[in-house]
Amino acid sequence: MLIAYPYAIYPALLVAANRLARRKPQEPGNYLTTVTIILPVHNEAARVAAKVRNLLELDYPAEQLQILVVGDGCTDDSLARAEEAGRGRVTVVALPVRAGKAAALNAGLEAATSDVVVFTDAGILLERQALRRLIGHFEDPQIGCVSGEDYIEGGEAEGLYGRIELLLRREEAMLHSIAGASGCFYGQRRELCRPFTSGMAPDFLSVLNTVRAGRRAIAEPGARGAMSAATSQSAEFSRKVRTLLRGMTALFGNAGLLNPFRYGAFSFILWSHKVLRWLAPLPLLGAALASWLLRTHPLYLFAFVAQASLYAAALAGLARPSLARGSRIVAISAFFTLVNAAAFKALLLWLFGSRVEVWEPTRRPR
Repeated sequence: MLIAYPYAIYPALLVAANRLARRKPQEPGNYLTTVTIILPVHNEAARVAAKVRNLLELDYPAEQLQILVVGDGCTDDSLARAEEAGRGRVTVVALPVRAGKAAALNAGLEAATSDVVVFTDAGILLERQALRRLIGHFEDPQIGCVSGEDYIEGGEAEGLYGRIELLLRREEAMLHSIAGASGCFYGQRRELCRPFTSGMAPDFLSVLNTVRAGRRAIAEPGARGAMSAATSQSAEFSRKVRTLLRGMTALFGNAGLLNPFRYGAFSFILWSHKVLRWLAPLPLLGAALASWLLRTHPLYLFAFVAQASLYAAALAGLARPSLARGSRIVAISAFFTLVNAAAFKALLLWLFGSRVEVWEPTRRPR
C-alpha cells in the first residue's frame, strides 16, 4: 500500500475527486502586465545565446518585458554572449564569485521592476506563446504562482515520468495548488517573492510561500518548453539527489504547511505527492527483505523472484543504456530504481544534516 499509494492510488484519488466535483482546469485570460524574466547562469556559454534569442522571440510586448541574465561567478564568456544576443534588450548582472542559485535569483529579484517575476533556466527553449499563456492566469487575484510545463525530447522513461508529473500538477491545480513548480519555467507575483534560501529548492519554495500567503499555485499546460533528455545515468542520479535533498530541506523547513487542520487540501497534496514518495524506498526495501525471509511460502517466493527480476532488469538498463532503449520494461524499471535510489540517498543525507549549498546546472544536450 505504501509503495502503490504515491504512484498509483494518489493519482487515481485526485482524478476521481476532481471528476466527481466536476472541477475544470482554469483557462488563462488575455491579461498582460509587466514581467521580469530572471535567467541565472553559471558557465553556460554553449547555450546562453540560444536561450536569450528564444526569450526575445516570445509573443509578449517588448515594452512590458525586462530580461535579466544573472551570472553566478561565471568564468567563461556567458555574460558577453548574453549581451550580444540580447541586442540591447537584456540586462546583465554579474556576481563576482560563485554563491549559488539562491544568491543569483536574489540578485535578480533586487533588480526586478515588474509586477510578475518569471524564473527560467538555460536548458529549456520555450514555445512562442508560453509566456503569454503563463501570465494570463494572473488576472485572477487568487493566483499567486503559475508553473509552465517542460517536456522531454528523447529518453522514453524520463519522458514517461515527466508526463505523470504533469498529470499530477494539472489535477492538483484543480483541487487546490500544485505540489511544486517547474524550476525551468514558472512565474510568481513580485509582491509574494521572498528572498531565496540557500539549500532549498527555489521553485518549491515559491509554491510554499504562495500558499502560506493565502494564494494558489497552478500549472498552465499551454506554457510549454522543450528539454533534451539526460544522456548520463550518473549525472541524472546526482541531479535527482540534489533536487530531492533541496526539496526535503525546503518542505521540512516549512513543516507547518503539512498541518491538515490549517492547510486542508494542500496538506493532503504535500503528504501524498512529496513526503510519501520520498519515503517510498523504505517500504520497497522492506518488501524485498520480507519476501526473501518468507520465501518458503510459494506466494512470497513468487514476489521475491518478481522483484529480483525487475531490479536485475533495472541494473542492466542502468549499466547498458542501449538495453533500456530497446525495452520499455527495462527502461521504466531502470528509471524507477534510479529515482528511488536517489530518494533514499537524499533522505539519508537530509537526516545526517547534509545540504546542497552550491548550484550545479544540469548539462543537457541541445
